[in-house]
Amino acid sequence: MRKFFQQLILGGFCLAIGAGTTFAENIVIKGSTTVLPIAQVTLEAYMKANPGAKISLSGGGSGEGIKALIDGSTDIANSSREIKSAEVALAKSKGVEPKEIAVAIDAIVPIVNPKNRVKDLTIDQLSQIYQGKIKNWKEVGGDDLQIVVISRDSSSGTFEAWGEMVLNKAKVTPKAQMQASNGSIVQAISKNKYAIGYIGFGYINKAVKPLTVNGVAASAKTALSKEFPVSRFLYMYTNGEPKGETAKFIKFILSSEGQKLVAKEGFVPLPADKKGKK
Repeated sequence: MRKFFQQLILGGFCLAIGAGTTFAENIVIKGSTTVLPIAQVTLEAYMKANPGAKISLSGGGSGEGIKALIDGSTDIANSSREIKSAEVALAKSKGVEPKEIAVAIDAIVPIVNPKNRVKDLTIDQLSQIYQGKIKNWKEVGGDDLQIVVISRDSSSGTFEAWGEMVLNKAKVTPKAQMQASNGSIVQAISKNKYAIGYIGFGYINKAVKPLTVNGVAASAKTALSKEFPVSRFLYMYTNGEPKGETAKFIKFILSSEGQKLVAKEGFVPLPADKKGKK
């Protein structure tokens, strides 16, 4: 199922689900490929309970989702980063008031090929690897092999979060191979024993090996406590307070049933006092 879902993302996935013959409000959701599985699993459950609703869902990255919210072509913008002040200013100039709604917590996990014997890296080592300053695995306790750096592309909220939390806003090496989705990074790492990448917690599978960071393994507990140093909230943005079917859908995501689905997808559900906010 995960492989099929990743293929849909790589192919410019766009899903429209609807049932019934009655007229219903359409909900359009665009943006982050990290948030995409959460939106997918919750909208399927929501549609089952509300067969008259119609929802379309597509990826494209956090930046693209926020652009779509600003230009009015989406009702919900999925984002794995906070909206930027420049984006807020642009939105307001167009009469759009971005409303931030936290829907889950995620850990961004560095991954390598299972054949790589490195198990742990510090934040500083990760930063130097991604800046191109550490170039060989032997410098961090691995084999004498050149490191192949794989990164998300610049439209990704995960790319920006990694840049802030790991690189401290330093530039990624120009030799990095840029990928458009979590799924494509998993695929690339699984085929290259020299490579390193990073993905959302919910995308880890047996094809890759997650690394600990500063000696801490990514888990629901360590992401929630922020003990794992590369943790973040995941968001949905609307134009002002959500209304109508959109409000009902988001309320479902934040409900106990919706948050159980978040956990089932491998993400971290929000604690009771954080639902809808940080």
